[in-house]
Amino acid sequence: MKYDEYGQPVIDAATLFDWLYRDPCLKIDNLSLVDPDQYNNSLDLLHLKLPKLSTYLPSDVPIEEFDRKNQDNWFIPDSYKTFDIAGWLVKQCNSDTEIDRVLEELVEFDRRNLLPLLIYLKYFVDTMRENNIVWGVGRGSSVASYVLYKIGVHRIDSLKYDLKITEFLKEEHEEKL
Repeated sequence: MKYDEYGQPVIDAATLFDWLYRDPCLKIDNLSLVDPDQYNNSLDLLHLKLPKLSTYLPSDVPIEEFDRKNQDNWFIPDSYKTFDIAGWLVKQCNSDTEIDRVLEELVEFDRRNLLPLLIYLKYFVDTMRENNIVWGVGRGSSVASYVLYKIGVHRIDSLKYDLKITEFLKEEHEEKL
């Protein structure tokens, strides 16, 4: 399947028919198609009283504005939307060293407006645990984050291995001449 720059699926009639062939009960009433005429005409020919689909129209909002509007619109339960992630993380600490590291990272996450992401990750990990879904132990630069370790995203204690948060939250630097 193809997606536009906003992450919205761009679906043609052939793809839709393939989906419906595989799952005739698929809910499609909110989909829009690149060219819905073939699908809508098929409904008429077969005298089916199903909702017709609209034409896919690319958004006219600049991608930066779209992202800004959606950054705080996470699809999570309300109890997580108001969750005090900073307070919860500090309560997970067992020493002053851990608290210092968590606070250092929280400042960096907040500076980048990423606290909503931490809340979403907490919800995501909780949901995976509740449903007995297995995920990896951790890899890449994310293991440098002690906060992600405390949330449960990975199982690598960055304090134990002296991994610096700068390995994860790297800044883009200007190219040196």
